[in-house]
Amino acid sequence: MPRRTSHDQNFKNLILDYPYDALAFFARDEVGDIAPPVRIVPLRQEQLKERLGDRFRELDVPLMVEWPDGQREALLFVLEEETDPRRFSIHRLAHYSLDLAELYELDRVVPVVIFLAQADGIAERLTLGTERHSYLTFTYLNCQLQGMTSEDYWESDNLVARLNLPNMQWSPAQKVRVYAQAIKGLLSLEPDPEKQLKYIDFIDIYSALDDNEMQEYATEYPQENKAMATLSERLREEGLKQGLEQGMQRGMQQGMQQGMQQGRLEGEATLLKRQISRRFGALDDATEKRLEMATIEELERWAENVLDARELEDVFTQH
Repeated sequence: MPRRTSHDQNFKNLILDYPYDALAFFARDEVGDIAPPVRIVPLRQEQLKERLGDRFRELDVPLMVEWPDGQREALLFVLEEETDPRRFSIHRLAHYSLDLAELYELDRVVPVVIFLAQADGIAERLTLGTERHSYLTFTYLNCQLQGMTSEDYWESDNLVARLNLPNMQWSPAQKVRVYAQAIKGLLSLEPDPEKQLKYIDFIDIYSALDDNEMQEYATEYPQENKAMATLSERLREEGLKQGLEQGMQRGMQQGMQQGMQQGRLEGEATLLKRQISRRFGALDDATEKRLEMATIEELERWAENVLDARELEDVFTQH
C-alpha cells in the first residue's frame, strides 16, 4: 500500500523554512512584502503544549511577527493547512486563536487557513448572538491554492509561491511547464543544495509526473534536468567523503584498507537513508536493516533509483 503523504508536515516544514515568503504569499492581504529587520519567530511547540495542554494542535504553525522600530505592535499569525476541507472547523480555529491571544496577551492575531483542495461551501464567518445583537464575530484569511492561476506566479520571486505552482490551477497541457517553473524557481531562489534536494521532493509529490511526463521534462528542459542530476551526485559525493573520513579514522586501528571500505559503505548507506526518508518519510525497521546489510553495488544501484521512484519499493526494484 502506498505511504500516505503527510501534507500537514510538508506545509509546516515549508512555512518554518521560509517564514517571510510564506506570510507574503499566504497572508499577503495582511502583511504585503516583509523582510528583515522585521523579525519572525516561530512559537515553540513544547511551550505551547505545556501551557495550552491537550487543546494544542501540534501541526498548526503560529508565527510571531515583530517590528524592531516599534512602529507596529507584535502580530501573531496562526497558519493551518487543511488537506480535506470537510475536516475544517471554524469553531475549532476560533477557539485556538482565542487561546493564543490570551496566552500571549495580544489582540493582533491573524488566522490563516491554507486549503490544498477546492474548498466549496465551507464556513468563512462565525457569528455568535441573537436576532438583536452579535456578540462575537470571527473570520480568517482564506487561501485556496486551487483557486489561484499558476501562470500568474510562473516568474514570481517568492519561493513559496513557486514551490506551490503544482497545487494551483493549470490546464493538462501546462503540467510539465508548471513543474519546470517550480524547479527553476527552486534552483534560482534557494542556494542551499540540502534544501534544494528537500524541496525537489516537495515539487515531485504535488506534481506527480508520470514516466512519460518526466521524459518530456528531461527533453524540453535539459539544463534544469542536468542541474537536478548534478545536485544529487554532489550530495552523494559529500556523503561518501564523510563516510571515508570516518572510516579512515577507524582504519588507524583496524587497518587502513578495511576502514576505507567500511567508511565508503557507511557513507553510501547514510546518504541513501537520508534521501529515502526525505522522499517517503521515516524508515521502518525492515528498510533500515535492508540498507545496513546491503553491498556497495546494491546501495549505488538503489541511489540511482531514488529520484525516479514513485513508491518506496520502486527504490529497490527499478533498473
